[in-house]
Amino acid sequence: MDTPIISARGLTKTFTVARRPVTAVAGLDLDVTEGELLAFLGPNGAGKSTSIRMLTTLLPPTSGTARVAGHDVRTERARVRRAIGYVGQGNSAGHNQRVRDELLSQGAFYGMARRAATQRADELIESLDLAQLADRTVMNLSGGQKRRLDIALGLMHRPRVLFLDEPSTGLDPQSRANLWEHILDLRRTSGTTVFLTTHYLEEADNFAERVLVMDHGAVIADDTADRLKSELAGDVVTLGFTSPEDAATAVPVVGKRTGRTVERLDATTLRVTVDGGPALVPVLTRELDAAAAPPVRLALREPTLDDVFLSLTGRSLREAGAATPEHAEPAPV
Repeated sequence: MDTPIISARGLTKTFTVARRPVTAVAGLDLDVTEGELLAFLGPNGAGKSTSIRMLTTLLPPTSGTARVAGHDVRTERARVRRAIGYVGQGNSAGHNQRVRDELLSQGAFYGMARRAATQRADELIESLDLAQLADRTVMNLSGGQKRRLDIALGLMHRPRVLFLDEPSTGLDPQSRANLWEHILDLRRTSGTTVFLTTHYLEEADNFAERVLVMDHGAVIADDTADRLKSELAGDVVTLGFTSPEDAATAVPVVGKRTGRTVERLDATTLRVTVDGGPALVPVLTRELDAAAAPPVRLALREPTLDDVFLSLTGRSLREAGAATPEHAEPAPV
């Protein structure tokens, strides 16, 4: 097996808050193969950003080990930084600088020769639709344009690994779609490994080859999105009836056919979570017709990653991510 491009064992970070220890990340074990696109999901305060900060050498681990692109994050920080690109949650470009100048300065920081930096900047300006903005100052860019510039800065030195921490937060749907089009195109052409955190579950579902779910500083699930949804969630079938009596008649029929507990949403509406919903619905409809309790409304919803988190923790990832938790992930000083 090839050596993972990112590897962590027992990676832990503990902060001191009001003279008491708070563990933000507890014993993270992780292997990421080269070229993989991995999504790291979890509510605010789960430890995602702290994990990324340790892997990118911005925070020293309290304990444990990690290697990125073959280099130790504790003892070879400069080598790790040369091998990675990092796009944080805030905009990183200087507001008074021009787009092209920011890219050239980034190249200089990484020791690129002027000619090579100019060529690379031109490539990124073209591929990320920044050509008309190249001579514009950063303060005059829209949010989506700034995020594209952030991606370009992270890719300027052709990193083997690109860390993206909430790259599309605050963008409108069109800007998000455009940003992802560029990320995926650049990954196809360069083979860059992408390590992503996001609260947009559909991004992880649609684009990531692998999903890690973190809660309370620990990884609680690690698999493809399809397998997680299949094994930990299920299709949701909602049935509506003309009367409470028909709904009551349907409960044992639905329960027997699905082998699942049937939930009463109201007097005439039932809901049940099942495996293989599309194949089950016609059979279930025939059996309810035979029992003289035909449904007048039927809806089938495929599982989402939020359903996975709900199954694992008993709460919604969307709700948990939107709220500020009691023990939030401390910001590093």
